[in-house]
Amino acid sequence: MDVFGDLRRMNKRQLYYQVLNFAMIVSSALMIWKGLIVITGSESPIVVVLSGSMEPAFHRGDLLFLTNFQEDPIRAGEIVVFKVEGRDIPIVHRVIKIHEKENGNIKFLTKGDNNEVDDRGLYKEGQNWLEKKDVVGRARGFLPYVGMVTIIMNDYPKFKYALLAVMGAYVLLKRES
Repeated sequence: MDVFGDLRRMNKRQLYYQVLNFAMIVSSALMIWKGLIVITGSESPIVVVLSGSMEPAFHRGDLLFLTNFQEDPIRAGEIVVFKVEGRDIPIVHRVIKIHEKENGNIKFLTKGDNNEVDDRGLYKEGQNWLEKKDVVGRARGFLPYVGMVTIIMNDYPKFKYALLAVMGAYVLLKRES
C-alpha cells in the first residue's frame, strides 16, 4: 500500500475533504466526551479497571460507567472511583466505613474487595479518610473486558501508535464511492 502515492494522486479538493472529514470525527468524539461529562457530573464518566483489586466484582479491563452527582450521599458498600493527591491514576474501590461529623461533613474509608487491608496506605501521607472532593465518580454500570484495548495500548505504546497511524491513514485515504 503506497500511502504517499495515494496522497499525491488526490486532487486538492479530495484531500481537503478527507482532512475535514478526519477533523469532524475527532471533534465529534470530543463533543460526545464533554457531553458525557456534563450529563454524569463526573470529570471522567468512563474508566477502565486497571488491576485485580476489585475481583470478583470487577476484573482487570472492565469498563465502568460513572456518575458523580453532588447531592447524592455516599453510602457504605458503594463502589467509588477516587483520586489521591500525588497519584495520576484514579482508583476503583468500595466504601467500607462512613464517618459523619456533627457539621454534616462526611469522610469515608475505602478498600479493594480483593485486598487484605483498607486503603489508608494509598492515601497521601497523614490522610486517613477520603472526602467527597476526592471522588471522581461512582460506578453505575460496566462492560466486562472492553477496556482491555486501553490496557494493551498503554502496555505496548508502539502498538498504540501503529493503530492510530493505520486509522488515520484509512480516514484520510478512504474515497467515497
